[in-house]
Amino acid sequence: MSWVDNKQNQTSQTPSSMQADAHVLTKWTRVQDRLRADLGDNIWRSWIKGLDIYGLEQGTVMLGSGSSFVTARVNSQYADRLRMYWQAEDASVRDVKVNHKQHIPVMPEKPSLETEPGIPSAPLVKSDSGDELGGILDQRMTFDNFIVGKPNELAYAAAMRAAESDVPSFNPLFLHGGVGLGKTHLMHAIAWHIRRRDPSRKVVYLSAEKFMYRFIRALRYRDTMQFKEQFRSVDVLMVDDVQFISGKDSTQEEFFHTFNALIDQNRQIILSADKSPTNLNGMEERLKSRLNWGMVADIHPTTFELRLGILQARAELEKIDLPHKVMEYLAHKITSNVRELEGALNRLSAYASLFDVPITIDTVHEVLSDLLRSSSAQISIDAIQREVARYFNIRQTEMHSNRRSRNIVRPRQIAMYLAKNLTNCSYPQIGSRFGDRDHTTVMHAVRKIEDMMTEDRQMADDVVMIRSLLST
Repeated sequence: MSWVDNKQNQTSQTPSSMQADAHVLTKWTRVQDRLRADLGDNIWRSWIKGLDIYGLEQGTVMLGSGSSFVTARVNSQYADRLRMYWQAEDASVRDVKVNHKQHIPVMPEKPSLETEPGIPSAPLVKSDSGDELGGILDQRMTFDNFIVGKPNELAYAAAMRAAESDVPSFNPLFLHGGVGLGKTHLMHAIAWHIRRRDPSRKVVYLSAEKFMYRFIRALRYRDTMQFKEQFRSVDVLMVDDVQFISGKDSTQEEFFHTFNALIDQNRQIILSADKSPTNLNGMEERLKSRLNWGMVADIHPTTFELRLGILQARAELEKIDLPHKVMEYLAHKITSNVRELEGALNRLSAYASLFDVPITIDTVHEVLSDLLRSSSAQISIDAIQREVARYFNIRQTEMHSNRRSRNIVRPRQIAMYLAKNLTNCSYPQIGSRFGDRDHTTVMHAVRKIEDMMTEDRQMADDVVMIRSLLST
């Protein structure tokens, strides 16, 4: 059993947790108090605090987590303690089950929307000349396949509201965030959802570049009236990457009037960009003002937990055998955007299939060497302390503190062990970087970790993982 964990559960309490009656909730509070005293604050906050309780039925306590990773970890590491403390509170309890209650499940084997009866095929609207007025929608980009976490939950909720509403709740809906964070996915998901609910609604999804191209062509062929009629007669206009028209005065002028015409008719407008409206340089002030009218939802950079959830969902959907340690490693190392993370998974899957080999940390190093940042500089003690603290979800200052709780001492000893093995520093030099500890303390820590690695597989895996994170 692992003695310390490093991931933070961001699942918040939901109304469903109130389904349990008052007596069960009281018992659950007492069980949590016992677990907190037993496991320590850090582990309790990371793995137990965010669990929701649904009730006690026929001797089984039902708990839930919004993360499949947390669900698996609690079931594998803390199920026995949960059951023991529940039985101490209630002798009728025979089992404790922790289930994954993710509210956006991945739906493998689901038929594409093109094949569902009553759903028209893309493109959504055609021009009078018969060519595609909007862009083609990606059938993989639905709400079912969008993984929700803290960084994107506001944007997701706003997108769902827009997709479910016949009358705009906020207009426009403006989604913004960096490259590869899910803006386009949400745009496609909204369009698919609207088509499923009401195929009669006229929805146009296109990039700002295509909007400009169509406008320029209308000017060239002196057909601006048809252009105006096409775009001002839709029920929902969705324009992706609207920052593209920054600095393009004529296109902005036409977009401004199209925007106003649709707003006046109470038609829904949904836009995306890489920056908030206020920060779109080269955009007219009057247009910036319009873009800020409705709901502006930011998609923040991904967290470790969200990246891990995305990898798990993609691996399940594509039926890729991806070990948890490899998932954790990828989620730690590829932090720029979701697109790059999914691309890395595709490359690993293809390599494993072509050469009939399992996906391991070594495979990741071989296949993704260009994505993993390498450093030729010698690893510093500060870098070791920082990586160990991040891995075990503690503050780096604890490396220098005098606290003796188990969830602090073990990471500190691992950091000392790694400092001895990955740097040229002597025992006294290492001790001085860990709160001026005596060299004998460092020697004891190194021996302790060496002994534990031979007896405790989890300990050995943790040390190997941290070494890999430091060396790539």
